Amino acid sequence: MTNHEREIAASSPRKLTGRGVLFCLLAFFGVIFGVNAVMIRFATSTFGGVETASSYAAGLAFKQDIAAAEQQDALGWQVDGKIAGIGAGQAKLVVTARTREGNAIPGWTARARLSHPADRRLDHVVELARSGTDQASGEIDAAAGQWDLVLEISQDSGRMFRSRSRITLR
Repeated sequence: MTNHEREIAASSPRKLTGRGVLFCLLAFFGVIFGVNAVMIRFATSTFGGVETASSYAAGLAFKQDIAAAEQQDALGWQVDGKIAGIGAGQAKLVVTARTREGNAIPGWTARARLSHPADRRLDHVVELARSGTDQASGEIDAAAGQWDLVLEISQDSGRMFRSRSRITLR
């Protein structure tokens, strides 16, 4: 073989064989399946924001929810929830509940929950203790950010008041 023939053989592109095509196809689909597996894992492990477990059951209970809201409006209770900072990263929730006339509501208990707008797994229950005839308070142990404050007030006959408000903890 002459020098010229060797230069031509060295500079000519490699032949694409069946084995090379198979390797390229397997590598291509391997990357696609690998990326899909990672994305599926991230999608199923990070999103916990389903609002209702069963939309069908929620739809069936809709008329009862409307009746409870009308009953709540008829009571005319004045319920107020205030959040005050008490230290670095800590806050206190104070709930005040009075009748339409401004009197204390007899035998009431309050429950509060901080609901994360996007991830139900981050929800916190706020333990409220009565601190007077018309007040209940409790410490909030949640990270800074936006939350939904869900207040429920009950009497002997059951839940009489429910509200949901967007708040920002700093």
